[in-house]
Amino acid sequence: MVPRGAGAATTMSLLASDRTGHGEPILLLHGIGSTRDDFSALLPRLAEDFDVLSLDLPGHGGSPLGTWPPTVSALTDAVEADLDARGLGRVHILGNSLGARIGIELAARSRALSVVAISPSGLGLPAERVHQGVLMATARTLMRTLRPLLGTMAGTPAGRAALLVGMRARPWEATESEALAMRGGFADATGFWSMLWWAILQDVPTGLHRVDVPVLLAQGSVDVVGAGQTPRYLALIPGSRFRLLPGAGHAPQSDAADAILGLVRETAARGRELLGSGA
Repeated sequence: MVPRGAGAATTMSLLASDRTGHGEPILLLHGIGSTRDDFSALLPRLAEDFDVLSLDLPGHGGSPLGTWPPTVSALTDAVEADLDARGLGRVHILGNSLGARIGIELAARSRALSVVAISPSGLGLPAERVHQGVLMATARTLMRTLRPLLGTMAGTPAGRAALLVGMRARPWEATESEALAMRGGFADATGFWSMLWWAILQDVPTGLHRVDVPVLLAQGSVDVVGAGQTPRYLALIPGSRFRLLPGAGHAPQSDAADAILGLVRETAARGRELLGSGA
């Protein structure tokens, strides 16, 4: 898959990507129904400090599905294979929703230097899983119905508000490219229903006691998708910490950009300290 963008890597790899910046590598992983464009506004700011690799998850944007069934384990295999193809070992990780869940799984496989996991999926109670499934199914149906209009809608604050309601707390503040992530995700993603079933509704994390790097769990205070899942990870991941993002939604990349950048830098610094101490 050929990466895109002026600063993109030229290496052939398994998943579509953007890559830019210099420094320690950081991997950006979006949620189900989105694409790497969800991080488009954060990417250049992260690139001031990191070598940033932003991927489309399998079946989303420019990445083929390429795995069956699309469980969290299989999706993580695909991301890990992509890292291998690029010659990357451990990386810092910033993930949201399903991407955050995959980031935690990578950490359990000793592929992370540090992790900032925003509203990771995986620990929903039965009723919460039903709620999340209904929201995701509704978004899929609406985005496919509205697909011919998505480009026009993404070009206006009112249109972005309509597209990103439920995902952002202040969706009108998102960029056009962030809003268009809904087209490459919810509207066009291949294998969406199977991924919703296997990677969201049926997923039960195991083996998280193996995580040996700093993990910062974060969730927006007005997240209507993730419910109470995020803080439940505190009991499963050794040494993990939790931060609430005031006034932010489920995918708060534009709601709380400065706070997210601060969390990444803080957690990456802790990862460096741990690595330097040889712990």
